[in-house]
Amino acid sequence: MDFQSDFQFVFRKGTSPSPPLLLLHGTGGNEHDLLGLADTVATGRTVLSPRGKVLENGMPRFFRRFAEGQFDEDDIRLRAADLAGFVTAACKHYALAAPVALGFSNGANIAAALLTLHPGLLGGAVLLRAMAPFKAMPSFTLPATPVLLLSGAQDPMIPLHDAKRLAVNLDTAGARLNHKTFEASHGLTQHDLAHMTRFLAEQE
Repeated sequence: MDFQSDFQFVFRKGTSPSPPLLLLHGTGGNEHDLLGLADTVATGRTVLSPRGKVLENGMPRFFRRFAEGQFDEDDIRLRAADLAGFVTAACKHYALAAPVALGFSNGANIAAALLTLHPGLLGGAVLLRAMAPFKAMPSFTLPATPVLLLSGAQDPMIPLHDAKRLAVNLDTAGARLNHKTFEASHGLTQHDLAHMTRFLAEQE
């Protein structure tokens, strides 16, 4: 019997025994957006890729915001709980290990919220152009959870101080954090791809 959910999603069974990837797209993306990236940096991995339910001017997102960089934190909590329920049910149905999130921008921010609010749900995370999802981050623990945070020094959408604040919180929580900042904007570079590939290979 197929897995039923109110999320639109793609599930693709891979050939690799490595932990599956939870793909979380950026604003305006969909469940197909990061499939090519996953093929590039983690060939053969099983992937689970949901589409965000929030629409902003017709563009899918994972949670609401009031303005650029000003998040609706109550909605983050609600949407993170909904997404965590989806991931838990999907992993049970497909007999998957705890996935490694691979999120870009808004998708990376909801992944950070999952790490913060639902520790233990994810086996690790690759956070591409992420910032702290809450102004006052709650206390949480991520003992030895591997996390790769990749930031752009010239990113106009993610202030570097907000990315660094997330890094401090992840480190304090006990995550096995690797935070790299490149001379880049919001888009991904070859440096991002190389670090993602290396990090994900280490989780095999």
